[in-house]
Amino acid sequence: MERTNDSMLTEFVLVGLSAHPKLQTVFFALVLWMYLMILLGNGILISVIICDSHLHTPMYFFLCNLSFLDICYTSSSVPLILDSFLTGRKRVSFSGCMVQMFLSFAMGATECVLLGMMALDRYVAICYPLRYSVIMSKNAYLPMAAGSWVTGLVDSVVQTSLAMQLPFCTSNVINHFVCEILAILKLACADISINVISMAGSNLIVLVIPLLVISISYIFIVTTILGIPSTKGKRKAFSTCSAHLTVVIIFYGTIFFMYAKPKSKSSVDADNQDIIEALISLFYGVMAPMLNPLIYSLRNKDVKAAVKNMVGRKNSDGI
Repeated sequence: MERTNDSMLTEFVLVGLSAHPKLQTVFFALVLWMYLMILLGNGILISVIICDSHLHTPMYFFLCNLSFLDICYTSSSVPLILDSFLTGRKRVSFSGCMVQMFLSFAMGATECVLLGMMALDRYVAICYPLRYSVIMSKNAYLPMAAGSWVTGLVDSVVQTSLAMQLPFCTSNVINHFVCEILAILKLACADISINVISMAGSNLIVLVIPLLVISISYIFIVTTILGIPSTKGKRKAFSTCSAHLTVVIIFYGTIFFMYAKPKSKSSVDADNQDIIEALISLFYGVMAPMLNPLIYSLRNKDVKAAVKNMVGRKNSDGI
């Protein structure tokens, strides 16, 4: 372990997979490919939604926000991860670490709230189809999206500010690929009870409440779908929300698996668990954003048609 006698750290050391050099090469190629797919997939989805007037609806407005979020979230951490795979133990300045932590936390918190807003949108579309355009007007969905961003940013400001005030006087080594807030709190040599309470409040606001909103919305959605007499009608209604439900399961499933499992008391097992947690966090941070555009495009006829139209227009312009 690298130690420092100074309570004011100037840098952190990201361990990552430095103890497994062969894995670093494999993961570098894999993560780089996934990151390029994230930029390409989400970039295309955003372009299609903006260019096709038929997709200028609340659902696709939220989806556009989700894709932009995924690009921002991965761009705040993946370049640092790739660099750590090339250099082994990566040294990051204290300020740089805090900025990266702020951006990653803000984007993650915003996505949690945004998924809740998207569930409300699907609830109104399925349960009140005739009033959908009236209820989900611009005056409704614009503040809903803005509220998601503001909640995530404010939450991140609070958590990052509290973490910056902590003294780190025993170690500056982070057993992670990035400056992840829980990994940083483990290094503090002071009472972190305020941080723990604040994180609990944050989890309630950006994790539990949106998950409750999603759960209650889908209870009503399923009840409404089961009441549709025709099989074709049921299938069509379910197809409009199946993509969102798939994304929610991947997103929240990874989070709860990462933070809800019991901690090991053995120091050796604890180190191994830190690596496992880091790999799961990597999956959460890269795999889910890569799958989101695929899930929404493969399961959505409107997006498929819009992509075909855009490609057709480009081909005709080229001719």
